[in-house]
Amino acid sequence: MRLTVFADGASRGNPGPAAIGASVRDDDGNELSAVSERIGVATNNQAEYRAAIAGVRRARELGATAIDLRMDSELVVRQLSGRYRVKNPGLRPLFESLLSELDSAGPYSVGHVPRARNARADALANAALDAR
Repeated sequence: MRLTVFADGASRGNPGPAAIGASVRDDDGNELSAVSERIGVATNNQAEYRAAIAGVRRARELGATAIDLRMDSELVVRQLSGRYRVKNPGLRPLFESLLSELDSAGPYSVGHVPRARNARADALANAALDAR
């Protein structure tokens, strides 16, 4: 079963309080599951990676045998596609963890989407940040 994961991280301050959001969808665009949680203090890029990791894990828990990961973070997408190197030592373990999760899921694709097409994941991340 192929599932699509829309993921987004948010940080207020860089680093600062951070949260993640992910929406796992089927081929018809129906949301099967959502992730919305605080992750403590992190940079925005760390939050982006952690959102993707959580979303891919959730998709795997739902039985995904193929995953399409969609994010509005051009940095993460370009690092995953090999266009950019991962130079930041704080991102290297997150990059490797995400690649491992994706490889374990079977065939996958990674693509950039405009922020407007990632609104649900963004809302989930910000809802977690705003929760008291």
